[in-house]
Amino acid sequence: MILNVTYAEYKEGYQVFLTFNNGESVLADLESTVLNDTRKIFIPLRDKEYFKNFKIRLNTITWENEADFAPEYLLELGKQQQSKQMAHSRH
Repeated sequence: MILNVTYAEYKEGYQVFLTFNNGESVLADLESTVLNDTRKIFIPLRDKEYFKNFKIRLNTITWENEADFAPEYLLELGKQQQSKQMAHSRH
């Protein structure tokens, strides 16, 4: 099965709540990705107003300048962040 983003909602900062066609949902925080990626295509995403304006296109979230992230990356990032958060809350 090809992984697709079926729903995406901006939350705050650089956080996006995502639902995928495999039934999984995650909150992905793209802040470090956006701020640390030096490729020119990601520079406009540093502006939070620009960042908020994504659309679901071609199976993932994309921006007007055609920047996007693979759905597999978004799902994995969200899962990693979720498990780190759970580990912190246990202490």
